[in-house]
Amino acid sequence: MIDQKASELGRLLGQSEEYKVLLRASERMKEDATCRQLLAEVERIAQEIERSAQEGREPAKDQVERYDRALQSVQANSVYQQVVAAQANFEKFMAKVNARIYEGMKQGAASPIITLG
Repeated sequence: MIDQKASELGRLLGQSEEYKVLLRASERMKEDATCRQLLAEVERIAQEIERSAQEGREPAKDQVERYDRALQSVQANSVYQQVVAAQANFEKFMAKVNARIYEGMKQGAASPIITLG
């Protein structure tokens, strides 16, 4: 019964407006060449900095500055901003769902009647 209810909850979450908005925003980001390029640049510089750290070296000042500029460019991109906003809204939605589940669990634990079936 729990598996069945979990599957039903998953289906309903997948049909929620919050999830659909997140999917659309993510899809737009995948299709946006500028956003993809900016994200790839941030990732490339981050890997360079990580390699330096693994080799026990401080990253070069210009490397850190390039990373900061690249990150600012990504964060200023409107397509990226839409994804961040959609993720935040979906996370808030899921927090509410999780709170409801928790309340249901507390009620179930307090109930002397077992209703699994």
